[in-house]
Amino acid sequence: MKITKKRKKVNDKVDRDSLYPIDEAAALVKEVSTTKFDASVDLHIRLGVDPRKPDQALRGTVSLPHGTGKSKKVLVLCSPDKEEEANNAGADYVGLDEYVQKIQGGWTDIDVVIATPNVMSKVGRLGRILGPRGLMPNPKTGTITMDLTSAISEVKKGKIAFKIDKYGIIHTPVGRVSFTPEKLVENASEVINTIQKMKPSAAKGTYFKSIFMASTMGPSVPVDVKSVK
Repeated sequence: MKITKKRKKVNDKVDRDSLYPIDEAAALVKEVSTTKFDASVDLHIRLGVDPRKPDQALRGTVSLPHGTGKSKKVLVLCSPDKEEEANNAGADYVGLDEYVQKIQGGWTDIDVVIATPNVMSKVGRLGRILGPRGLMPNPKTGTITMDLTSAISEVKKGKIAFKIDKYGIIHTPVGRVSFTPEKLVENASEVINTIQKMKPSAAKGTYFKSIFMASTMGPSVPVDVKSVK
């Protein structure tokens, strides 16, 4: 693929051989973003773990201080007695059988699925569809719960789920290009510190192998983990 002059000029602003303090990285990511829309800003964190081993297959949640900048569509799968609570808490879609059928038919226009434990026998059938998309409810991420009010509130305020891929990398959003560098730094720091606390005891050697911050379609900027408070 041929690189345009505009893209080459943008790429040249990033020194790939340097590690940028996180505040400089956030400012630079904003500077080199060339999209006409409010692009997502993401972290790509490569860890020194073996994701093939269950005790090192990191998975968790983090509440971003400033949210992701995107309104999340929440589907709650529950029994009729919990529907009113889910609706009052701000869920976008609430029900069970009709949504199980819709998902089996290919509908996945949602960002988060929350379910109550008593309906998991039906929700479990959707694993092959929701699992690969990162939408399958899981108690580790707080998306299988009877406390729907808290779960929905946390998601709407900026709680996100993350998990390591087969290459040992965690990809997660930390905001939008329209965010100030300070907000991006605070969100990114929250993610990095959360992952630091989750370091498996079996992980040996360097834990954070590399951290890059990048906007959608923008060049990635290497981040110095030591600069994170």
